[in-house]
This record gives sequence, C-alpha cells and structure tokens, in this order.
Amino acid sequence: MIAIVKYNAGNIGSVTNALNRLGVENKVTDDPAELQNADKVIFPGVGEAGTAMKYLKDRGLDEVIKNLKQPVLGICLGMQLMCNHSEEGDTECLGIFDTDVKMFPETSGMKVPHMGWNSLNNEFRLGNNEHRNKQIQNSKLLVSLTSDSDVYYVHSYYADVCENSIAVCDYILPFSSALQKDNFYATQFHPEKSAGIGEQILENFIKIPANAGI
Repeated sequence: MIAIVKYNAGNIGSVTNALNRLGVENKVTDDPAELQNADKVIFPGVGEAGTAMKYLKDRGLDEVIKNLKQPVLGICLGMQLMCNHSEEGDTECLGIFDTDVKMFPETSGMKVPHMGWNSLNNEFRLGNNEHRNKQIQNSKLLVSLTSDSDVYYVHSYYADVCENSIAVCDYILPFSSALQKDNFYATQFHPEKSAGIGEQILENFIKIPANAGI
C-alpha cells in the first residue's frame, strides 16, 4: 500500500488518480502510524512553502517524514519541502536534501512560472567534474529513461543543483529536476501529469524494494 501525505496542498487528487490507473492500492492520510507502516510514501503538493511547513510541524509530520525508512517520493512542492530552505516565505524545510530552493530570476523572454513540457536530463555532469556521478547512472527512479525524455513542470521556485541531483533541467538556469538520497526520491516535475514517461517513473518507484537507497 502507498500512503499519500495529506496536508494543505493541492494535486493530491491527480496523484491518487494516477496510482488508481496503475492498479496500486493507496490511501491519503496524515496519520503518523499509517505513514510509518505503509510500503511506500508519496509526498506531493502544489501550494506555498511556509503554510505547508506550518501544517506539517503543527501535526508533527515534519519529524515523521524525515524519519521514514521505506521509499519516499516527493513531487513538486513536496520535493522543495524536502530541501534545506526555501525563499518562498523564508521557510526552513525538512533538510533531507542538502540544497536550497530559490525563486527564478526575472529574465527577458522567459516566463515565470516555468510551465509546460521540458527535458528530464539524467546524464548531466556535476560542476566541473568530468565523470558522471555514479548515483545518476544507478537511480532506480529513472530506469529505462533517456536524457531527452520530456516531463511536465509547473513551478516558480527551483532547487539548486547539488550532490543529491539525479537529473537536471535548464530553464533560465540549470536546476534539479530530480533528487535522491538513500530512501528519499523527489521530482520537481509532475510524473502524474507527464503521460507515458511519468507513468514509467511511477512504476519505477512502485518497484523499488523496501529500504532500498540507490
């Protein structure tokens, strides 16, 4: 069973519908015991970082999510809340991924929010490092995908590229399209809205063994 974190953020219905299409048992819940006992957890969201984190902290869900041992998938705002800090509302987040979330700068000819189809580049090089990060090649979340796969984005804030990045998209500047650390996985894009590529990513997540890291 996959538990979907219930909190004051949108897009939970789209995730539920996507899992239903795949025939996967799921439940929307904010009950700590149900989250801890689920086979996997999805942490989705569309909303504002500050109010979302307040909701989680008021219910003790911030500590619950950070300490989950099964595979966890953050989506969009869920991914951003798994980072250290967000400029949106000057918000301290969960600190699972060692990177910060910033607002896209205003740039002539480039609209914010970043909305629509764009690349999922899982073959990038980190900084000036001439070899591909091993984690990028081995991530179970991106199995069977290519660097030119297109996925669907809707966001005004982005997570900086970091050691936890397993894919990068370039819109105004390079940002983390997907992140992974141990049993925590996350995507800035919406796999539940990304047609066949998104379905493949959700299926990859479903197949990840319990307690699997990379």
